[in-house]
Amino acid sequence: MGSLTWCDPPVSAVREVVQRALAEDLGVLGDLTATLVPPDATVSATVSVRGEGVLAGRLCAAEAFAAVDPSIVVSWSAADGDRLRGGQTIATVQGSLASVLTAERTVLNLLGHLSGIATLTRRYADAAGPTTRIRDTRKTTPGLRALEKAAVRAGGGVNHRGSLSDGILVKDNHLAGLPIGDLVAAARARWPGQSVEVECDTLDQVRVALSAGADMVLVDNMAPAQVAEAVALVSGAVPVEVSGGVTLDTVAAYAAAGADLISVGALTHSAPVLDIGLDLVASGDGPHRFPQER
Repeated sequence: MGSLTWCDPPVSAVREVVQRALAEDLGVLGDLTATLVPPDATVSATVSVRGEGVLAGRLCAAEAFAAVDPSIVVSWSAADGDRLRGGQTIATVQGSLASVLTAERTVLNLLGHLSGIATLTRRYADAAGPTTRIRDTRKTTPGLRALEKAAVRAGGGVNHRGSLSDGILVKDNHLAGLPIGDLVAAARARWPGQSVEVECDTLDQVRVALSAGADMVLVDNMAPAQVAEAVALVSGAVPVEVSGGVTLDTVAAYAAAGADLISVGALTHSAPVLDIGLDLVASGDGPHRFPQER
């Protein structure tokens, strides 16, 4: 699978997802149509992006090709996190025609989905500017969280909790059981080494969270002007995170209000697929295309 980078997902997660994806696509009998082509036919192909975006998911693509046929050779000309221009070739593929055809849909599905997340994340990060970090949420596709969060990193974002065991986030629904001060105190007593973040819907809750010793405040569903008030109230004592309905049209205003982090669920639950296709390089009548929408 090649050397790993800071934005790559765990290899174990990649292999598990690819195995499930291939099993889903191959079914009980395997690729029936691919058995019709000559077994000794080989092919060269290119993987190209149809529009501008950011690449993510190389490990998944490489693993899918290798799982179908270890003899397939994939050579990459772009890395995860790279900005891509329309029409750019990001990889070349050489190997058995039948094997390449069997793997291509799983490869393109994963590349398109993860690159779409990286592309949307990059748009948010560019709009927010260099002083505010864009953060994901746990609103991920079940079973794909590690891959989708890696795609967020490839797009220039940072990750929130990967699971409920990664940190303590006191949200509004937790307050049905105990008030903020008691919840923060209980967290400190039970998990003294864990960071404690408190979601606040009002400035009064921000004051209480600060008094209770929270490590971070998450201001939820506030307008940029209210966020600016919260930032002034905190006065640098702890980081301020913004969440709730932030869009590409409003993210710059929230960043200008002084937010340290802005969490956006849309990065993973609503990112459009980046259109990526595989073209067989043929002699005579030109390349045969297997576009993203097939």
